[in-house]
Amino acid sequence: MTSSLRTGARPTMKDVAAAAGVGLKTVSRVVNEESGVTPETAGRVRAAIEALGFRRNDSARLLRTGRTASVALVLEDISDPFSSAVSRAVEQVAAAQDCLLFTGSSGEQADRERELALAFCARRVDGLIVVPAGDDHRYLLPEIASGTPVVFLDRPAGGIDADVVLSDNAGGARAGVAHLIAHGHRRIGFVGDLPGIHTAVERERGYRTAMAEAGLPVDERWVDRGPTGRARVGEAVRRLTTGPDAVTALFTANNRVTLAALHHLPADRRPAVVGFDDLELADLLTPALTVVAQNPAALGALAAQRLFARLAGDAGAPARLELPTTLIVRGSGEVSP
Repeated sequence: MTSSLRTGARPTMKDVAAAAGVGLKTVSRVVNEESGVTPETAGRVRAAIEALGFRRNDSARLLRTGRTASVALVLEDISDPFSSAVSRAVEQVAAAQDCLLFTGSSGEQADRERELALAFCARRVDGLIVVPAGDDHRYLLPEIASGTPVVFLDRPAGGIDADVVLSDNAGGARAGVAHLIAHGHRRIGFVGDLPGIHTAVERERGYRTAMAEAGLPVDERWVDRGPTGRARVGEAVRRLTTGPDAVTALFTANNRVTLAALHHLPADRRPAVVGFDDLELADLLTPALTVVAQNPAALGALAAQRLFARLAGDAGAPARLELPTTLIVRGSGEVSP
């Protein structure tokens, strides 16, 4: 087997054909796993591919099929455990479809979300999954109209009708707060995320619903919303758990809020705590942490499956798919008032 490949040049199918002593069509059939090539000839072609270091040109495949065999995922923060689990699940579904997954983090910035989503579309990904940071997704209408399916995850799209996969945020929060009420608590504080975020709004709604169903008033001083940084959450926890009007229990509305709150709980009069989202090592705390757990892997897998259903030709109306949460009882939510 010989080759006239220039030093430093990227090998082409023409180079492979020359090295294997076959025609271009034969190389194309082998590269694209098509029939019509004898095992002996296919073996020579594969040997030439290996010797030359040839890699298929996916731009050529795009021209031929209109598909790039790639999808993209826009997350809030890939370092967050929830986002990591979602990403892994989406990647597994994509790999089963012989697709690559491209991932980016918006950092909860609407402009960054838009920038990433449009950059992925400009690179001709076949489909897009978005965990929204913004509340206006009309910028994606031209992409959707041109045939790029988009599925939203964790929060619905703003300004457009699109597939969305969610957790039962209100129902989960309602169950968590009802659990605190069942253990004797009447003064229950809510420490949440920024008020404009869908999940934050829904979890606060679940909190208020549980209180109302138990016939308990909500003192607005018990509700604290804002950034999830340790300083803000710490101040909220100190305010809610000290003084003559202190609450006896806290419902913390996401994993970052819960982690920040755990650093600032008073040692002398520790309140009961139920957090939304499970945490790694939550069972090793003292007391172990009671949580309302989502299933981020199931969310990611379902969103990816919905995306590939669209790519396979599903032209039905946009779907809203909601997964249940699970209350995991470990000890912190069972502390008496």
